[in-house]
Amino acid sequence: MEDRVLLAHGSGGKLSHDLIEKSFVPTLGNPILDKLDDSAVFELGGRGRLAFTTDSYVVNPIFFPGGDIGKLAVCGTVNDLSMSGALPLYLSLSFIIEEGLLIADLEKIVNSVHQAAAEAGVKIVAGDTKVVNQGAADKLFINTSGLGIVPPGVDISGANAKSGDKVIVSGAIGEHGIAILSQREGLKFHVPVPSDCSPLNKLVAEMLETSADLHCLRDPTRGGLATTLNEFARQSRAGINIDEASIPVNKSVLSACELLGFDPLYVANEGKLVAVVAPADTDKVLDKMKQNQYGHEAAIIGEVVNEHPGRVVMKTHLGASRIVDVLVGELLPRIC
Repeated sequence: MEDRVLLAHGSGGKLSHDLIEKSFVPTLGNPILDKLDDSAVFELGGRGRLAFTTDSYVVNPIFFPGGDIGKLAVCGTVNDLSMSGALPLYLSLSFIIEEGLLIADLEKIVNSVHQAAAEAGVKIVAGDTKVVNQGAADKLFINTSGLGIVPPGVDISGANAKSGDKVIVSGAIGEHGIAILSQREGLKFHVPVPSDCSPLNKLVAEMLETSADLHCLRDPTRGGLATTLNEFARQSRAGINIDEASIPVNKSVLSACELLGFDPLYVANEGKLVAVVAPADTDKVLDKMKQNQYGHEAAIIGEVVNEHPGRVVMKTHLGASRIVDVLVGELLPRIC
């Protein structure tokens, strides 16, 4: 039986990594693409460095607590640029619309795009619209591209983690994934869980003003915090130790995960970042993050070590240690 693409190949987990590394990189690889960071960073003929990214959004449902597919598309693209240390400037959006979508819903999403772009301080400068037959899409898909400028001296990559560096997460994890699940499945919690979907470029700019020793940045979207940390460990050929008791998780998310059998480490986020910072600058970076509305729950959750390169090990609440691996698939498909 021939191999076929599965829904799980879009999960951000092991199947996603295998698909990219086996089906795309061998044919399309080059020194820029091979880094596999959230954005490509390259020189522009000696006139500075640009960051360029592209993404597609197929979230189901297209409206959810805390946002919609339009806000998600803008924030996700802005955040991917920001994770390279870039100042996001310009975005393009292409709308693939299923025949039958309500014009009122489309206009509501376009308004969300406008509001999110205004908050992030970016301009939508190009776009495209396609309409497909009913049943050929699921209401609405959005494809984006983003362009930004990388300031001189900034060198951020998942491959830059060094032994002794501290690992910081900007706030409570798992909110976006639980928000999508609750809307999709009609679940109601005593305390509603809205998505954390937010633009993080201003938070990153403040962090960079505070320290030139930010080594890695990434927003832990598909696959959650666990997958992001494993990407850092693999790219940097280093080990990472984390402490379960230090990882911020809101009670509502924790309760939902316990009820559904999920591990919050693997639940998606859309308004959080993970930073790997030189130890000498960790405290001042953390203090600066806590002054920002999108970083006030920031916490140091671990450090980079020489032991067990390529692996993430967590000290549990019980004092034992366990390996935090990458999931094969995804707890919840189509969350972005």
